[in-house]
Amino acid sequence: MKLSEDRISHIAHMIFDRLYDDDVVDFDDEEEGLREIKRAMVDFFKYYDEIDATCRRKIESLRKKVPEGSPEWEILYRKFFEDELSRRRIK
Repeated sequence: MKLSEDRISHIAHMIFDRLYDDDVVDFDDEEEGLREIKRAMVDFFKYYDEIDATCRRKIESLRKKVPEGSPEWEILYRKFFEDELSRRRIK
């Protein structure tokens, strides 16, 4: 998923404010807290983008061509995505 730096910053500020307002976390350094939230978001989206690309390659490599957006494609994508998530989980 591609998000602009502005969008990531906006979401990070919303997360930061919510964590602070709900007394979940007390940040010693606001800027450092925001950087960590942004880094975590970027890492999260990168992880899921890698899984997305792997699933798409698997579907494209099938002998039978399955059109993207079709019910069959959606089912295969979900199955491959769940399999890939399970395979990559830290044990």
